[in-house]
Amino acid sequence: MAVYRCSGCGADLNLSAAHLYPTDAPFEAGNKGTLSFSWVDDALLRFDKEDRIKPFFETPNYWGILRRRTRLHCDACGHLLGHVYEDGLPAIHGPGQDFPRPARYRFKIKALNISSY
Repeated sequence: MAVYRCSGCGADLNLSAAHLYPTDAPFEAGNKGTLSFSWVDDALLRFDKEDRIKPFFETPNYWGILRRRTRLHCDACGHLLGHVYEDGLPAIHGPGQDFPRPARYRFKIKALNISSY
């Protein structure tokens, strides 16, 4: 079993490999250098909403692309661990049914200390 800890302070993040998305799962946000989980322990993380406008000027009056996401920080030390995206794997439903996608918790591999016990 793997133990996932914050690389900043060494706090256990209580992440489980059972909630880890497979590495070949397609997502809108890329997977390079990250691990994606379908569930996290909210008590061990701090969530900060972030609204960002990415500069992309087609015309002088065009401001850019608004990007909304949530930053994941270690609750113990405040170290940035990754981001939350609303692009989890969709559930299979019948035609004409529109269901929201679940959250995907994307952690930077460099922000984690991964060890086996």
